[in-house]
Amino acid sequence: MTTESFTAATTPMTESEREEAASQLVDRFSLWSGAAGLIPVPLIDVVAVGGVQIQMLRRLSEIYGVPFNDNRGKSVIAGLAGSLIPASTATTTAMTFGSLIKGIPGIGSAIGALTMPVYSAGATYVIGKVFMKHFASGGTLLDFDPPDYREFIKVQQAKFKAQQAKWRGTPSDAPTTPAPGPN
Repeated sequence: MTTESFTAATTPMTESEREEAASQLVDRFSLWSGAAGLIPVPLIDVVAVGGVQIQMLRRLSEIYGVPFNDNRGKSVIAGLAGSLIPASTATTTAMTFGSLIKGIPGIGSAIGALTMPVYSAGATYVIGKVFMKHFASGGTLLDFDPPDYREFIKVQQAKFKAQQAKWRGTPSDAPTTPAPGPN
């Protein structure tokens, strides 16, 4: 390694560069999480999504210079996923349902393939944005308290929903499932 490349590699990022790098990382890992949600084996997909989220947290820790520990990272993500807000409880339930329904031959696989990737990507996006904010404010894995981020989480969920609607070409306030028709 030359002196020039060593200096470039150790030059600290500006706050703007760090935020840009972290945002790109969260977007990329959200896509990977969605892809992991496509794994056709029930519950293996949930484990794969968890692995993607741990890797994302590890990389975010590197970007922000925060010490990372696998066991602490797993417990922090589990705590965050379990206590985000009522809507995330629905998301967690939907992810588990989306995974388990894949075990039903035919229609179960189709429903799971449609639901699990979306919920996985959304949860990963929100988790990533929460930790970007936490690490940027000087926080670590040891002092993370999910209830401190409830309002921020709601905003991030709305942003993900709006982005998802843009990808589908529908308004973000449009229902995601068709309304029941006449009987």
